Amino acid sequence: MSTTETLKKHLKRGTIYRRSDLEQWSKSIDRELATLLKEGTLQKVATGIYYFPKKNAFGNEPPEEGKLIKQFLKSDNFLITSYNRFNGLGLGTTQLYNQKIVYNHSRSGEFKLGNHKFIFKKKNQFPDQPTKEFIFIDLLNNLKDLAEDQPRILKKVYEKITDMNTTEFKEALRQYGTPRTRKLLAAAI
Repeated sequence: MSTTETLKKHLKRGTIYRRSDLEQWSKSIDRELATLLKEGTLQKVATGIYYFPKKNAFGNEPPEEGKLIKQFLKSDNFLITSYNRFNGLGLGTTQLYNQKIVYNHSRSGEFKLGNHKFIFKKKNQFPDQPTKEFIFIDLLNNLKDLAEDQPRILKKVYEKITDMNTTEFKEALRQYGTPRTRKLLAAAI
């Protein structure tokens, strides 16, 4: 049995591997990875990260977003979100954005993982799951990056704040708001 076949025996469908994970089963990992990539057994999703795809009736399934980011960051402490969430706040935002935002503690920048681009933003704090208050604060933190009528959105924000739970909103602002966002909302709450 070839060493490539030995390596294949250890692979599980739907699993994302780092190069370092696979070294234990090979003495010439780079040559074997090249072979597995060429034959389509593995897919390279980022530098040093490979995916053994699950198959379905339509072909190969893409890797699960959360697992892919977990391998990329070497951590499960992150939050995947999108500017598209702002459209559900009732503030008149309507743009659709093609990129996902990943809040984390270690990386910043735009990265292509698999066939998707992610914007990684290093943050000290973020919730496990986005709450309405967090999404509201996140909109204000990122207002300058949005393709929206910013003065109109800000006016609607001031109108909507009265509908929010003041205690929860103030806590979210304290935890997640940038200094600029805190200043914008200081008079309103």
